[in-house]
Amino acid sequence: MSSSNYYDVTTWPVGNPADDVGEVINSMIADIKGRQTVTDANDGGKPGAVIYIPPGDYRLRTQVVIDISFLKIQGSGHGFTSSSIRFNVSEDEWPDLHELWPGGSRILVDIPLKVDEDESKGAAFYVERSGHPRISSVEFSNFCIDGLHFNPDGSGMHPENTYVNGKTGIYVASSNDSLRVTGMGFVYLENGLTVYNADALSVHDNFVAECGSCIELRGWGQASKITDNFIGAGFRGHSIYAENYGGLLITANNVFPRGASSVRLDGVTRSSVTNNRLHSFYPGMLILGAGSSENLVATNHFLRDREPWTPFLGIDNGLDDLNGLLCVNGSNNSVIGNHFSQIIDSQSIRPPGATPVVIRLIAGAGNFVSNNHVVALDANPKSSDSCFSAQVDALLTTEASAGLSVTTVLVDSESSGNTILDSGSDAQVLADRAANALRLTPTVGS
Repeated sequence: MSSSNYYDVTTWPVGNPADDVGEVINSMIADIKGRQTVTDANDGGKPGAVIYIPPGDYRLRTQVVIDISFLKIQGSGHGFTSSSIRFNVSEDEWPDLHELWPGGSRILVDIPLKVDEDESKGAAFYVERSGHPRISSVEFSNFCIDGLHFNPDGSGMHPENTYVNGKTGIYVASSNDSLRVTGMGFVYLENGLTVYNADALSVHDNFVAECGSCIELRGWGQASKITDNFIGAGFRGHSIYAENYGGLLITANNVFPRGASSVRLDGVTRSSVTNNRLHSFYPGMLILGAGSSENLVATNHFLRDREPWTPFLGIDNGLDDLNGLLCVNGSNNSVIGNHFSQIIDSQSIRPPGATPVVIRLIAGAGNFVSNNHVVALDANPKSSDSCFSAQVDALLTTEASAGLSVTTVLVDSESSGNTILDSGSDAQVLADRAANALRLTPTVGS
């Protein structure tokens, strides 16, 4: 039995989905609202609908505005492929490439933008509804949102490497409940996913990479999760960012390097960052900032090494090696059982001659740091024009000329009453012994 609540963008009579799928989807939403007007009929009334995007390329020139609950927009393939690799291959090699663009069910974001326009205007999908109840159960599944190109930023860098174009994949502006983003591909967007004031948000099993910032949870929120995603931001932005959240679960994500931070939490409480693989070319990988407290950071793998890919050599996030890979400005956090690999060239340490810091407690009290393992090696990986082979070679190389001296835990004077157990030797832990409780890791022969 066919359903009047199932829509296919390729069969809808209004608009041309190849030329402007935004116009088509907005017409469908208007139809749903026109048909579903009764709020209570047989214990129901507004079931919402499914909008299907078959595999293919669909240009979006008109922003899709979603102001109804229970709407699912789905495709048949997240379609992610690296646009960055292609744009950094010589154009005379393009004819021999198997494909040039992302694929699957692909939205090509081509919204005309004015200079300095509000970032929400550049969103392909804009979700907002005032009044009560909050908009609920809007779902995005299994299609690709492609920002197409980045723009020159005045730096002289290759325009396709700036991570700047004013485009956002999905922008959720109002309080929302049970929003789901699953199996999606986001590529070449200045902001992949931006969500304000979320409750029970699920961001799961997506590929969000080569975006200026990937996932940003803004405003405030609770009881949400970011799980099992592939994520990689640009050097200006965050791979995962959240502010003023309680009960946030960040688990089993594979976070690629080049983001200014892998995870940054500001004012986040009683949340968990667990079992993630975090990789960065810069310090400041995981930041608990702005009084983030009572959080669990456990069993994550941190890898800090050097950028090996030629187009991005010399770029960093502005932080020096005294900043720390994991930085805590908050109280009563638990940092337990994490593995840190600090694999860098001693000649590249900033400031020159400094001892790099791994875990830094900047401010707050009562933090518990226990059983963290640090491997620090002085290595000089080779750079290459090939992104894939350069990165794999760097990841698989474990030989080093010597060990690297590091400070495994540094406790600033503004932080006190902390407990630090088995996370560094006497020479590696710098803390006021009178203001903090320490049990040092024994060294061989001690």
